[in-house]
Amino acid sequence: MRLRNVWVQVLGVALSASVAACGGSQEGSKPAATTAKPAASAGGSKVDPSTAGDIKGVITLTGTAPKNEPIRMNADPVCIKQTASQGPQSQETFAVTGDKLANVFVYVKDGLGSLKFPVPPTPLVLDQKGCQYRPHVFGVQAGQPIEILNSDATLHNIHAWPQTNQEFNVGQALQGMKDTHVFTTQEIMVPFRCDVHRWMNSFVGVVAHPFFAVSKADGSFEIKGLPPGTYTIEAWHEKLGATTQSVTIAAKDSKDVNFTFDAAKAAAD
Repeated sequence: MRLRNVWVQVLGVALSASVAACGGSQEGSKPAATTAKPAASAGGSKVDPSTAGDIKGVITLTGTAPKNEPIRMNADPVCIKQTASQGPQSQETFAVTGDKLANVFVYVKDGLGSLKFPVPPTPLVLDQKGCQYRPHVFGVQAGQPIEILNSDATLHNIHAWPQTNQEFNVGQALQGMKDTHVFTTQEIMVPFRCDVHRWMNSFVGVVAHPFFAVSKADGSFEIKGLPPGTYTIEAWHEKLGATTQSVTIAAKDSKDVNFTFDAAKAAAD
């Protein structure tokens, strides 16, 4: 019992120190974000679903992917206990199956013109489970709430590091705690970090429309409901950077848009 009390006190000090280092009280830092209501869309034309098309594709990795960095959870006995049955843990930077690459964020970068889109009222959930963020890469529409949940029986903090949106850094000391935040402006990408558990990280793509996806374990992705037009599609990976392609979609059309990343680029960086 004395050991557990000491551990709780140490975590409390760690969180206080991290917030002091990264919060809004220091010179040059951004003020803490406040919970905002989803932004309402206004003006512009609407998509005609009777003429909408879709794109789908696969993300391929050439070469040999670098090994993911191992995660050492020795500093937190709760994390160790929760992941003991899973064996050694590692980062999800290169989620590769064969030559197919997961966790690539794909979205329409350009071509939608003045079209406006309703903001989904349902929150997207970013969970802290097994002392990792779930999902590792995800997308959200600007104005859509993100519900951040602590499913672990240990202290976490959520520190978002945007360049355009407002920074926030909050602690969740108890299992089941929730906080809701809204990014109001498109930004590719916004990283999340936990200052208590330094191995925890996640990335969100904030877009002004619903046309985005994240590649699955088999490298596949799909974006549905696009109106006819010519678009720039971008695929982003946290270490391999971004690449684009142009595609033209006719009414009720379906196009394949495949992307290839080179593992050698990560080795060179």
